[in-house]
Amino acid sequence: MTDKKTIALFGAGTGLGASLATRFGREGFRVALVARSAGPLEERVAELAQDGIEAAAFPADLANVDGIPALVRTIEERFGAIDVAVYAPVPSDVSFVPAIELDAAKLRSMADIYAFSPVGVSHAVLPGMLARGDGAVVIVGGLTAVVAMPGKSGVGPLMAAARNYVFTLNAEAMPRGVYAGTVNIGAAIERSAGLRAMTADGTPLDPRFPVIDPDDIAEEIWGLVTKRDRVEAILPPMPHA
Repeated sequence: MTDKKTIALFGAGTGLGASLATRFGREGFRVALVARSAGPLEERVAELAQDGIEAAAFPADLANVDGIPALVRTIEERFGAIDVAVYAPVPSDVSFVPAIELDAAKLRSMADIYAFSPVGVSHAVLPGMLARGDGAVVIVGGLTAVVAMPGKSGVGPLMAAARNYVFTLNAEAMPRGVYAGTVNIGAAIERSAGLRAMTADGTPLDPRFPVIDPDDIAEEIWGLVTKRDRVEAILPPMPHA
């Protein structure tokens, strides 16, 4: 048996997912890549192999909450125990809804990917982590989970629910050796599908809108997982009032 650890990236895109795979991979982690499209995942596996990082692709739709337990079992069958799980999907149809226009149907349509699936992933990996007395779960969201922004509701309340869950989970699990944390990002991510979608029509990004390097986010997550000294990171850091 190998003593190498495994990170499972639930939402492994070309931005943050790629940076996390490289950051943890160079620390000796094997990498499980989860996203909807098999082709790009296999390309990333090949790229990581060139850098000496062992990785495998696990195509799956993370909006399918019922399929998450089987997905986690498949990863564990390939790599063994999942030591770190990062949930950071970037749906292609992200859209904010003004609060005055938000109804139950709109909220329900976004609930799986932003609220139920992060809980589902955590619930699926936790038994093994708790049994071993070690492990880490990180859920990545957006700044609207923390700060109310007029005109940008919908995803915010759902991510806020996931954020609340993380804080509670960490309080319960940390005494048993398992860390839970969250990173909430208030910027476009370089090299990501989200940034490409924002500029797809040729319109340049508003220069006032912050853009963050996914390598910096990956480094922050590495610090959270290894130091375990705080539950949350907000990137870019918010100015103190």
